[in-house]
Amino acid sequence: MKNKMKKIFLLLIGFSSTILIISSCAVGPDFQKPQVDIPAQFMYDSLKIDSVATLKWWDLFSDPILDSLVTTALKENKNLLIAVSRIEEARANLGFTGADQYPKLDIKGDAVRGNLNSKQLGFDETNNSFFIGPVLSWELDFWGKFRRATESARAQLLASESSLRTVQISLITEVVSIYFQLLDYRERLNIAKNTLATRDKSLNIIKQRYEKGIIPEIDVNQSEIQREIAAASIPQFERLVAQTENALSILLGKNPTRFEKVNPLHEQVIPPDIPPGLPSDLLARRPDVQEAEFLLMSQNAKIGVAVAQRFPSISLTGIFGLASNDLSTLTDNGSAWSLSGGLLGPIFNFNKNIARVEIEEARTKQALYNYENTVLTAFKDVEDALIEVETYKKQLASAERQFKAAKNAEFLSQQRYDQGVTSYLEVLESQRSAFDAELQLSVVKKDYLNAYVKLYKALGGGWISTKEMEQSKKEITE
Repeated sequence: MKNKMKKIFLLLIGFSSTILIISSCAVGPDFQKPQVDIPAQFMYDSLKIDSVATLKWWDLFSDPILDSLVTTALKENKNLLIAVSRIEEARANLGFTGADQYPKLDIKGDAVRGNLNSKQLGFDETNNSFFIGPVLSWELDFWGKFRRATESARAQLLASESSLRTVQISLITEVVSIYFQLLDYRERLNIAKNTLATRDKSLNIIKQRYEKGIIPEIDVNQSEIQREIAAASIPQFERLVAQTENALSILLGKNPTRFEKVNPLHEQVIPPDIPPGLPSDLLARRPDVQEAEFLLMSQNAKIGVAVAQRFPSISLTGIFGLASNDLSTLTDNGSAWSLSGGLLGPIFNFNKNIARVEIEEARTKQALYNYENTVLTAFKDVEDALIEVETYKKQLASAERQFKAAKNAEFLSQQRYDQGVTSYLEVLESQRSAFDAELQLSVVKKDYLNAYVKLYKALGGGWISTKEMEQSKKEITE
């Protein structure tokens, strides 16, 4: 019995393999990598140091607290965990789809009682029928329908892996950017508090002079106005600090919390210049570009699936088991078997199958346009980031000179007023200018740091894990 079963299964598999060898091709277009217009170089590429592709770039800011925040976010961020789960889903879907290419082995059992067979033979007799045995069924992938579906699922898996990388890079840059925003708000909060303390002292002196009849009352009122301007800015920055801490907490996968231990903004190190490399490198480095390419590959394969559905499907079925008209003698009557083939194909369905192909072709065009637009956006992001780094560097130097001049002007105006050389209006204007210049210096310093963050994100480079670091070093040595 076992030998007969083995022979039948081998016969079925051999016949199917022969057909598969004959029909090794798959209908539908094979994927061709899109050709895009790549500029020879970036317009604002004036930087001359090693490529960002081999950097754990946030370490360049030399802030251990920032590094710990990034590490926590990469482990705990909920959006990142969702992206990881999507990879697991895509991997399972690949296995689910790929299984259609192979035979299925099931177990089948029947128990029937009736007189249908005897009626067909012209007499009336109630019969029993019992069967149990394995069933081998196989829909031959003659037109490559299942292979194209597997190709599409595999590309989806690769796209989900690239999507994870995109989420990781976006998460890191958002953590770093919000961290610098938090430092900026805290810096401006400290500036406001220090300014308030200074203006409280100045107001006390002004009141004493007024009480002695040295100065008019308007000088007191003007000093009070400047004092309240500084006082009103404190709750504003306290609110912004708290909201920014809440946003940073969410990125770390935590409930809103306070971040007591952070390094002041004015102590932050400006990282060394990082060049973008060749524009062609960007296509291989940016994960969103890779994701768009894999999605295009996946969609292209779906055309083949749709085309294959216009042709007949061929299936083979082999059954080998035990059959009897009496359950008690099921194992005594010897084996029963059957081998069958089937063909099912469309003839007329109001062009439904043609429309299915046209739908997938249109979706493939959309995927191509999405890829091309992603490439264009990638180049734009790099150019925007490069010009921001270049211009904010100049703007920061100007803001530092402006602040230095404003503080000196404030000091000189106070001296001139104390000596009776000028009016209090000059002092007020100098104080306002110095306060605004110091606040603006903090903003520009934050924007300059974030310009580097945008550049690193735009380049899509930088290793994230220790494994990636070791791999990048290996590639360099090779």
